[in-house]
Amino acid sequence: MAIALRTLDDGAWISVNDSRQVSVSDVWTLSRGVFCECEPAYVLLEGFFGTGVDGSIVVADAVGQCLECGTRDSIDRLPVGRIVDGEFKPYGPEGIQSTGDPGAGAVRQT
Repeated sequence: MAIALRTLDDGAWISVNDSRQVSVSDVWTLSRGVFCECEPAYVLLEGFFGTGVDGSIVVADAVGQCLECGTRDSIDRLPVGRIVDGEFKPYGPEGIQSTGDPGAGAVRQT
């Protein structure tokens, strides 16, 4: 089954099968080292600039800013959800997120 992924509204949304699913309006909790040295880092996403699928995990490339230290940078392969039985299931931004090695896939920690 094919899943259609794209960014909408100048990177404000990730669309899955023509439905807005993930917004940049949330603060994402990221594990140390993924974005900055804060543990955890509370990152306000400012925009998505790419999407992809790694196995059943939906990943996004984004730009954001840490609310604690002020670091502003990009995040590669942020896990934002997964595909289960052909349907998109979003991850909550409050869960601690990490990114995996390109060959190992993206992981989500809770």
